[in-house]
Amino acid sequence: MGDFIEQFDIGPSGGAADPVNDGMDRALLVSVLCLVFFGILMVYSATSVVPPDSGATGGGEWSARFYYLKRHLFSLSVGMVFMFFAARFDLRKLYSLSFVITALALVMVMLVFVPGLGMKINGARRWIRFWPSSIQPSEFAKFGMIIFLARHLSSPRFDPGKLACFAKPLMVMALFQGLLLMQPDFGSSMTLALITFTMLFLAGVRMRFIAGTLVLLAPLVFHLLQTPYRAKRIMAFLDPWKDPQGAGYQLIQSFIALGSGGLTGIGLGESRQKLSFLPYINTDFIFSLLGEELGFIGVSIVLGLFLFIFIRGVRIASAKRDLFHYYLAQGLTYLIIYQVLMNVAVVTGLVPTKGLSLPFISYGGSALFVNMTAVGLLLNLSRRYQPVVEHESTEDFLTRKKARISVYGRGAGRRIY
Repeated sequence: MGDFIEQFDIGPSGGAADPVNDGMDRALLVSVLCLVFFGILMVYSATSVVPPDSGATGGGEWSARFYYLKRHLFSLSVGMVFMFFAARFDLRKLYSLSFVITALALVMVMLVFVPGLGMKINGARRWIRFWPSSIQPSEFAKFGMIIFLARHLSSPRFDPGKLACFAKPLMVMALFQGLLLMQPDFGSSMTLALITFTMLFLAGVRMRFIAGTLVLLAPLVFHLLQTPYRAKRIMAFLDPWKDPQGAGYQLIQSFIALGSGGLTGIGLGESRQKLSFLPYINTDFIFSLLGEELGFIGVSIVLGLFLFIFIRGVRIASAKRDLFHYYLAQGLTYLIIYQVLMNVAVVTGLVPTKGLSLPFISYGGSALFVNMTAVGLLLNLSRRYQPVVEHESTEDFLTRKKARISVYGRGAGRRIY
């Protein structure tokens, strides 16, 4: 691991924005690699006992045993490449290309509706065909929205007190959300909204703008929740035992997995719920498998690593002098953390079931690519840079500084150069 870390030119301090050493954040990288290792173990454990599928693997039982692990390792290798290039990418170019990246993300979301290119699975059209498998554009939509917000909020023309400056990102968000809800993908749409409103709040936007928008959106959200399959999920969330073999089945099986783990777990590879009892155990419900096999201790370690990533991400953001860097770091940090919170909330029955993967651990490609890219950019941002936006008024600077102080306290208002 030491040789791999050295490829990123990481300094010995491991701190964020060291004024002397321009090395990247060693601690952040190590914590992500630990989560990736947990993911490899869990994906293999979840899929090593699947029955051979000649149509999918074509190599009998031995091939089936490693089929998903090999695909996961391939996706992970591509994700590592993304992280490597993101860690070395010139952020001034990222600033210049921000609108292009957002437009590309929007086009990708539209491609799911193109006949022959978009894929419909389990009644949802969320994927596009891409060799050797498929990609889920909604993950790239979140990334594109963050890049757009970082550019918009750091603009010298942005005024947090003006309604027009608040409405512009909302229109972009609404465009993405409209396309996502047509797929339908309510979970990604909600995550996009959480990230958008969080970044607007950090920018010091007036609370009456945010509160008023939420009030106006409430009837629309209520209407969307009345959709039969969503209403069924809500009822199963409220009382899963009312329909234990139907809508409540998956949540009950998740409870059984988590409850069976106890303090230390039943042992790596010893899960019983992965024997076709808990659906999507290698993707959306892999946290349940982790709790069953590694117990409360294993779950605590994983959640502790995510908490550490959140702390490091916020610290990197708070150390940034340039506003584009600040908002970019905040957005990327919340992109990861909100997905963690929602995934854990789903598998523990705190919110209704929705399809969201657990970053760095769940089997898959698109989410892994985006999350690894986000980490690469955070490593990039942990270095010391010249400002991207050269001209910023003192009034705008103080407005944003006051916003940070209101959220994180007086210590956050002091810049580290």
